[in-house]
This record gives sequence, C-alpha cells and structure tokens, in this order.
Amino acid sequence: MEKKLLIGILGSTNSGRTYTWNNLFRRNVITGKNIRKLYLNDHEYVNVFLINGSPQERKRNVNEIIKKTSPRIVLCSLHYGKGIYETLDYFIKNDYFLYILWLNPGYKDPHDKTLFYNVGIINKLLTLNSIIGIRNGKGDVTERIREIREYIYGWAKCRNLVWVKYKSRRKKKPEKDDDVYRLDFS
Repeated sequence: MEKKLLIGILGSTNSGRTYTWNNLFRRNVITGKNIRKLYLNDHEYVNVFLINGSPQERKRNVNEIIKKTSPRIVLCSLHYGKGIYETLDYFIKNDYFLYILWLNPGYKDPHDKTLFYNVGIINKLLTLNSIIGIRNGKGDVTERIREIREYIYGWAKCRNLVWVKYKSRRKKKPEKDDDVYRLDFS
C-alpha cells in the first residue's frame, strides 16, 4: 500500500495549474513552508503540502522546497518540459504514488508533440505506479476539482488521514476554538 501521494498538475505556462489549486482550496494559495489543511467537504480535511509554481520554473529542486518535512500528501505544479524528470525522480525515490492530471496537451503549444515523443514524459509515467489523466484546463474547473477531492478523500480515508473538525456549540469561549478528531477506519 502506498504510503505517500503526489497530486500533480502537469502543464505548460498558463495551462490552468494555479487556477486549479486556487479553486481546490477555494482561495488564492501560494507555496508555503508548512503543511496546510485541505478541506474535502464542510468538516473533513487532510493535511497537505502545496507547491504552487513548478520547481522547474522556480529553478529549485523539490527537496529545497519541501525541506525537512516528509508530507504524506503533496500537491505540486509540474511544468511540461525536460526539467520535469528531476521533480518526478524526487517523488519516485521517496515512495509517492503519482496521480497526474495533464492540462491542455497540444493547446497552442508547439513543443508538446516534440516533448511527448522525444522526452517521453507520458511513457515514463505509464511505467510507474501512477494514474494519468488528460483534462481541459481552459474549461470549467468544477469537474476537475471534484475528481481531485474524491481521489484524495478515498486514498486518505483508507489510511486514516482524514480529520474531522467540529465547531464548539458552547456559548462561552472554550479553551480551544475547535475540537479535532481523526477518523479511524481500522
């Protein structure tokens, strides 16, 4: 059973990667230094690490961005180009299952065909423990977000990584604002 999960959005510049993350979190998000909560519905969430803006475009290695944390779930923008192999190798060597959505292949990008055949990104992904999907990043993001949420929820639920937030109903302020419980399905 996979111990870690990468949700990767693969695409060229302006393909909709950042737009996808912003809609997934329901707000504008940037790469942080810490784990953050990703709500999968109104009261259940998982802890994730977000890399918004691909390591290739940032000219940084993934291990420089993630640093000392070893997140179970990483959401990462992947730039469709030759530098992608360094990023993928990090996740492969660290035992991540790869769930990749490729946005807009061939959409006004003259390099897609060359990269597909000569670099073999998709061929490499198909040989790994991965799922690859092709989506339209220029269309409505709703279905893409639903698909990502459902996959993360199912993956995390069977690994006891889903947390539930219950708001306190007391009139006076409790010591903690909210009680958090971990769902245990074992």
